[in-house]
Amino acid sequence: MTLPTVILPGYLAGAPPYREMEEALRGMDIPVVTVPLRRRDWLPTLGGRSITPILEKLDATVQQVRQQYGCDRLNLVGHSAGGWIARIYLGEVPYTIHPSDGDRSGLWKAHPYVATLVSLGTPHISQERWTRRNLDFVKDNYPGAFYPNVRYICVAGKSIQGSRWRSWFAYSSYEQTCGDGDRWGDGITPIEAALLDGAENHVLDHVYHSPRPGQFWYGSEPVVKQWASYLA
Repeated sequence: MTLPTVILPGYLAGAPPYREMEEALRGMDIPVVTVPLRRRDWLPTLGGRSITPILEKLDATVQQVRQQYGCDRLNLVGHSAGGWIARIYLGEVPYTIHPSDGDRSGLWKAHPYVATLVSLGTPHISQERWTRRNLDFVKDNYPGAFYPNVRYICVAGKSIQGSRWRSWFAYSSYEQTCGDGDRWGDGITPIEAALLDGAENHVLDHVYHSPRPGQFWYGSEPVVKQWASYLA
């Protein structure tokens, strides 16, 4: 039996957009739960502030799933920012880089019970000043596929090439992420930012960052079937 899977939504996203992803996984007989976030749950994190409120909700969901299924290990799927937030969750270095964290331990040490971490369109690097503090913490403390007991799967979509004139939004997003807007990516995250050294890296053609009418994204059933095959 495939291990249960927990989905962590991307930045400013609630759980509802991930129902399509959930249904696709359940259709493959994979037990799945999405962290029950609401968009307003992200408000305390705006402006590059502490991501601890999201980590606490992630941990509550993971512990609930472990108890519900009686399992020692599970799979973790992080979409967009959810991927690098999950890397903090795995770690053993106190995440106490923000004054708002006060006397919290900032520790979850979750890597022993995560079998596979799948990041979908995750910007693992950033040039944007509001996000660099958090991402530098991840990069400096957990570079690449850091924990050997965790299987890291990184998935990048290739659907839009950034162009200052033809696709300005993608160009701007790529530039803020990796410093070069003329790259290919999923419309938000450039390919090279979504991959990690030492991980199993996969680039999927015609896959967009978020749900779009008539377009495939990471949660579309045909796309889910491609990356879900790597779940433990």
